[in-house]
Amino acid sequence: MFVPCGESVPDLAGFTLLMPAVSVGNVGQLAIDLIISTLNMCKIGYFYTDCLVPIVGNNPYATAEEDTTELSINAEVYSLPSKKLVALQLRSIFIKYKSKPFCEKLLSWVKSGNYAKVIVLSSSHSCHRNDLQLRSTPFRYLLTPSIQKGVQNKINSLNWEEMEKSPSIPEIGDSEFCVRIPGGGITETLYDEGCSKEIPMAVLLKFVSEGDNIPDALGLVEYLNEWLQIIKPHLQGDDPTMSTSPWKIPSSWRLLFGSGLPPALF
Repeated sequence: MFVPCGESVPDLAGFTLLMPAVSVGNVGQLAIDLIISTLNMCKIGYFYTDCLVPIVGNNPYATAEEDTTELSINAEVYSLPSKKLVALQLRSIFIKYKSKPFCEKLLSWVKSGNYAKVIVLSSSHSCHRNDLQLRSTPFRYLLTPSIQKGVQNKINSLNWEEMEKSPSIPEIGDSEFCVRIPGGGITETLYDEGCSKEIPMAVLLKFVSEGDNIPDALGLVEYLNEWLQIIKPHLQGDDPTMSTSPWKIPSSWRLLFGSGLPPALF
């Protein structure tokens, strides 16, 4: 499934894998874009899979004219050995009924690669929040049992709020409680598989609505940065959406909402 760019498969044991869920507002994918662009991570390989809609395009992180022609595809892997970080970027949607097989193959690769932990960046429909969630922070986290012992104290020190469980059948109050993430794409599947396969995994998500989700992505990477300290953190009170943000906007975001209206229309 994983195909390295070089002749040999890189040793990623002990690394932290960051990946998005294709979810509402594409917030996880935008957040991974920011991380790859800011850290100038190098592409080390890609996933050869029939689970994602095939796509191909130019280099989304081009910084000069000579590297714009480098091609990118639907699932690529980037690395920064100095910080022991690996980022998987997903750029297309799943083919019907193929999302669960993809999650199973992905987590098998994670297990065989002896990753230290997996962090899934995701989002959920803000319109599905309950009263408690409406009155609190829009960010939530989830931890699988395999990672709780190692990171729970750190998470507690950040005063983060865990994703609440809700009845599996909302109309029946005494039904079994479970994690529900409306609009979260593969987030629930990854979390459930991570629990059953004993994968050290954390899910970080934000309640959002469709629209201009760049501020949501900036907020999510700042949320992640509180924990991992990927870059120098903002001073308290800083606005992550300001132009002084330390996160580097990828060149491909210039066309995030299309190329504009043709002047010939006027």
